[in-house]
Amino acid sequence: MTELNTPQQLRVSVATYNQVIFPHPGDGSMMLALERKATSLSDDSISVRAQPFGGGIRILNPTPLQRIIGKIQFDSERSKQEQDFRILIPSSKWELIKQYCLQHLEDEDNIELEAEPDRELVEEFMETMKVKLSPSQYTVQPLGFVIENRPVRTSNDYARGQLTVHLYRIFRVQIIDSTLCTIMGSISQLYTDQGLERLVRNKLEDGGQGRANTILTLSLDRIKDTYLAFAPEMRYRKIVVEDHTLDESVLAVLEDIEIPEYERVS
Repeated sequence: MTELNTPQQLRVSVATYNQVIFPHPGDGSMMLALERKATSLSDDSISVRAQPFGGGIRILNPTPLQRIIGKIQFDSERSKQEQDFRILIPSSKWELIKQYCLQHLEDEDNIELEAEPDRELVEEFMETMKVKLSPSQYTVQPLGFVIENRPVRTSNDYARGQLTVHLYRIFRVQIIDSTLCTIMGSISQLYTDQGLERLVRNKLEDGGQGRANTILTLSLDRIKDTYLAFAPEMRYRKIVVEDHTLDESVLAVLEDIEIPEYERVS
C-alpha cells in the first residue's frame, strides 16, 4: 500500500488516455496521434503542447462511491455538471478510491463508472478535425492502468494548483480507415506550433476565446526513442519532437517506457 505525505484534502482525477495509432499512408510505419492544444495563460503567454486523446471518466452511479467518502465534493462546478470523476477526498481515502476504480473500470459488467473511451474520442475528433468518428473506423484494446500516486499541483484550468493524484485507464485505439489516416496526417501539417499560437492571439484580438486545438501526428518510434535517450528518472518531462512540444502525459500511453512516477497495472 502506497503511503501519501499529503495534506488532509486531495484532488483525485480519473480519466481515459488513448494511444491513438495508425499506419502512415506512405510507408506503413506506425504513427501516434495526439491532441495539440494552444491556450492563453494568465501572464498573456500562449502554451502550445500535445497530449493524448482522452478525458474525464464520468460517475454513472454515485451511491457506491458515497459509501466510501460520504458526500461527493467535485473540484469545480463544471465537473459537477458533467459528473466527471474529479473530486476532493480526505487523503486517507486514496487507497480505497484507487482499488474501487481498478475493480470497476476493468469489469465488463460495470455500471457505476464510464469505462470506455468512445464518447471522448468522438467529441475530440470533432473538435480537433471536424470529423465525425464512427465505430467502424477504429478498434479498441485495453492496455491497463497508469497511476500517479505522488500528488502534483494540477494545471487544469478549473482546479489550478490543487494537489492531485491521477488514475488513467489506458486504451490502444487503432484507426483502420485508410481515408481517415490520410486526413489525420494532412490536418496535422496545417499548423506549426507557432501558427497555432498566432491563431489564438488573433482570436483574442477579435474578442474570442483564448484557445485552439488541432491534431498532431508523429512517428511512434521517434517519440519512444526520444524518451529512451533519457535515464528513467529523467524521462518525466516535456520533450520536443520535430519542433512540437509534447506534454509529460504522453508517457502514459507508451506502455513500454518505464518511469518512477508511474505505477502501471495490467
